[in-house]
Amino acid sequence: MLVLILGVGFFLMMGLRLMPLAKLGFGFRMLWRGRVKQGEGDIPSYQALMTALSATVGTGNIAGVATALFLGGPGALFWMWCTALVGMATKYAEAVLAVHYREVDAKGNHLGGPMYYIKLGLGKKWLWMATAFALFGLLAGFGIGNTVQANSVAHAAADAFGLPLWVSGAAMAVFAGLVLIGGIKRIGEVSAALVPLMAIIYLLGGLFVLATHLDQIGPAFNLIFTHAFTPIAATGGFAGATVAAAIQFGVARGVFSNEAGLGSAPIAHAAAQTSDPVAQGTVAMLGTFIDTLVICTITGLVILVSGVWDSGVTGAALSTSAFEQAMPGFGAYIVAIGLMLFAYTTTLGWSVYSERCAEYLFGERIIVPFRVIWVLVLPLGAIAQLDFVWLVADTLNALMAIPNLVALLMLSPVVFQLTREYFVRKPA
Repeated sequence: MLVLILGVGFFLMMGLRLMPLAKLGFGFRMLWRGRVKQGEGDIPSYQALMTALSATVGTGNIAGVATALFLGGPGALFWMWCTALVGMATKYAEAVLAVHYREVDAKGNHLGGPMYYIKLGLGKKWLWMATAFALFGLLAGFGIGNTVQANSVAHAAADAFGLPLWVSGAAMAVFAGLVLIGGIKRIGEVSAALVPLMAIIYLLGGLFVLATHLDQIGPAFNLIFTHAFTPIAATGGFAGATVAAAIQFGVARGVFSNEAGLGSAPIAHAAAQTSDPVAQGTVAMLGTFIDTLVICTITGLVILVSGVWDSGVTGAALSTSAFEQAMPGFGAYIVAIGLMLFAYTTTLGWSVYSERCAEYLFGERIIVPFRVIWVLVLPLGAIAQLDFVWLVADTLNALMAIPNLVALLMLSPVVFQLTREYFVRKPA
């Protein structure tokens, strides 16, 4: 699965002639311009990216990075970066196709994503693949986007503030319900406010740690680049790791974090108020850059410079230990609050994805029942034992990715042509 995701990303990056890297600055200009309406759609381009980021910036940025370092060693961070670089091309292509092949329902909502670009781009004989994606996306949302996020919030609140699990679950259900009533427009507005705020708070905390450990930043990068290509021996509570483990866990946690190739983010970008698919694609690719190359990197460097990476602790506890070591009395709260905000916004973003998949399968009549069920399941996730749910969620994510990646390969000539035509018109 990981080979397929990386392979498709590399193919698209080569077919685009490294455009996502060369036009990174252009993407940020399009994002700035996208604060206001640029064409037909439901939400501004900026809010579409924030909605997508609300789903991707989550537990993977805190617990996922720590797990990658614990299992793959410092070199895993290098392979996480590689995943993000090719993932930018994947995310770009997904958004281009989502806007190019979107539909408008009876209520005027703009619908798009893999199920629509498979149906409209590949034709009737591929409808089964569109249906499969929608089914997997609907079910996956209740795993990765609902129950496991509620569970992360509940345990973070219990560890940091002593709150009972059911209290956190009930509170999350209430706050999620208040937002979901307004649909994607309300979710876009809340995401546009919360995502930058939570990212800035977390990044400032991380940068403070790095500033107080300036002498360790150089050795940390040395560890990353050295052990991306050579095995690392056991030390402290760390069991050691091969190069294969660094690649495997770096790529796996990178994909889990930025979701490039899963086909989830283009569902949000299809609702953007834009008149050009390529312009929205350049905005979409920023999601992977911000999520993995900025936020995940900060987490990884904090864990390395604080010296706790080989302590034998893993997951969110390792990130908490790193921040607490650098900022005694405050660090644990930064991670706990970050986890709670990240996980809460992930439930909002993934509600959009799963709702759109449900609407594709069952029509508009399913929207209200879906939102009610989504909210009611959150408290159950908070109190449940979710080891099995994590496994099911990972499996469903892989099953989502397969039809999406096949469609990206088959429709790649459309992406390449639209890109060439756009930049011929806009050489600047």
